[in-house]
Amino acid sequence: MSARSTVRLEWLHDALKRGGTLPLAEAAKRCGVSEMTVRRDIAASRGTILSIGGHLILAEHPQLAAAYDLDSQQDRYAQAKRRLCERAAAMVEPGDTLFVDCGTTLLSLCSLIPPEHDVTLVTYALNVANAVSRRAPELQLVVLGGLYFPASQSFGGQDVTAAIRRLGINKAFISAAGVHADKGASCFHFHEVAPKQAAIEHAERTILVADESKLDVRRAAFFADLDEFDAILTTGEPGRAWRDRGVSVDPARIQVV
Repeated sequence: MSARSTVRLEWLHDALKRGGTLPLAEAAKRCGVSEMTVRRDIAASRGTILSIGGHLILAEHPQLAAAYDLDSQQDRYAQAKRRLCERAAAMVEPGDTLFVDCGTTLLSLCSLIPPEHDVTLVTYALNVANAVSRRAPELQLVVLGGLYFPASQSFGGQDVTAAIRRLGINKAFISAAGVHADKGASCFHFHEVAPKQAAIEHAERTILVADESKLDVRRAAFFADLDEFDAILTTGEPGRAWRDRGVSVDPARIQVV
C-alpha cells in the first residue's frame, strides 16, 4: 500500500466515522482521484471499509472498539509495559540503530538503554522523542517529520516512510493495538500503517511488542502478518495461554514476560 493510499484511507475512515456513509463518487471527488483508485484503496483496507450500492461504509461500527486516547492509555497496563521495555532493552546491542514505534507501550524503553551502548533511536512519534529528550538525552535521536496527527502524537506521510527506507535500522520495535492469531497485527490509525510496514521491511530484526490486553483483538488498520516478526513480546498468563494455544507463528519466537 502506498503512502498516498494510506492517507486517503485515513481520511475515508475518519469521514465514515463521522458521517456513517459516503457516496463513492463523492469520496473520489474529495480525494482528488478516480472512483477506480478509491476502489483499489478499499481493497487494500483488508475489509475495514466496504462499498455497497455505490456507497462506502465501515465494516465495523466504530463504537465496537473504544476510541484510542493517548492520555488514557498512558497508565493502562503500566507495569506490563515496563516489563516489556525491560525485555526489549536487553535485546539492544552497542552501536544499534533502533526504530521505536508510536503509542505508549515503548515509552520507557529509552531510559532503560545503557548510555555506553552509543545507540541511535529513530522515531516518528512526538511523545517518544520527548521521552528521549527528558530521560535519555545521551542517546542520538532522529525524529522523522511530516504531517502531524495529534490523536497518536505521531507524524505521517511519504517523507516519513522514505526516511525509514534510507536508514540502516538494526532493530525495529513495533507496537500494535491489536494482535490476532489469524488476522495479524493492527492499529487504530491508517497513517501509522506505512511507517510500521517500512520499518518491518527494512530492519535487520523486527520485534512486535504488545501487552496482554492487545491479544485476540482486531483493530481497523491491518499492517502485518505475525510471521513477519522475528520475535513477539507479550505479558502475563493471558500471553502464555495465547502462545500455547498454537497461534500461526513458531511459539519459540513468542516471549512472555
